[in-house]
Amino acid sequence: MANLSGKRAIVSGASLGIGRAVAIELARSGAEVVINYRSHEQDALQAVAECEEVGGKAHAVKADFGEEQQIQSLVEQSIQLMGGIDIVVSNAVYSDRHLFLDSDLNEFRKTIDVSMWGAFHFVRSACRQMVEQNQGGNVVVISSPHAHMAIPGAMAYNMAKAANDQMARTAACELAQHRIRVNIIHPGWTDTPGERKFFSEETLKAEGAKLPWGRLGKPEEIGRGVCFLCDAGSEYITGSTLTIDGGIQLPWREMYRINEKP
Repeated sequence: MANLSGKRAIVSGASLGIGRAVAIELARSGAEVVINYRSHEQDALQAVAECEEVGGKAHAVKADFGEEQQIQSLVEQSIQLMGGIDIVVSNAVYSDRHLFLDSDLNEFRKTIDVSMWGAFHFVRSACRQMVEQNQGGNVVVISSPHAHMAIPGAMAYNMAKAANDQMARTAACELAQHRIRVNIIHPGWTDTPGERKFFSEETLKAEGAKLPWGRLGKPEEIGRGVCFLCDAGSEYITGSTLTIDGGIQLPWREMYRINEKP
């Protein structure tokens, strides 16, 4: 188990799903956590309670990641609440799925604004604070296989996640001199409330069973990956991508060539 005692963390988009699990696992490892939310206030407060149940300290702070000024306010409030920042987890996203020829451009832009620009403004603002503190730090960008897989119907999200990956690797290069490590996590298909926007329960269960590991990922598995990357024992890891996907990016569909009987 990672030891993050005394560390101060902000997790964006943390009222539900992967972000919530990340916040709880950070708290379990000893970190104080700011849980960012946009509209699910009661879920955010429940996440705060769960962090406290595992022995951590947590706060809920509202901010819309489509608005730069609100992101800056989130960072400023986090500094006031915790006295500084040591860990930044960029997780907040928005996604709308349509073929690009038919896309509603307002939804397309919102996906880019939240998932790309929101991540950029958040990481930059928080890292400025960590540079000023001069005590090092950790940034983890929750990205996606969409960064390099051209998933149809998700062009805006694909674009945003590809940008997230390049942002993180470039930041890792620029921030190494400040002993701030920046890493990426690529979750696979994970069982979160957000997936219910696009798929029924029946589809999630049936399609999850077809995956190499026979199930969808669990949010807490991503949370443990974040803690691993932020632990002092991982200090030689920066600019890297940790894939936690149960093998979904392997060429598993090609197994039919071996398994099919003539």
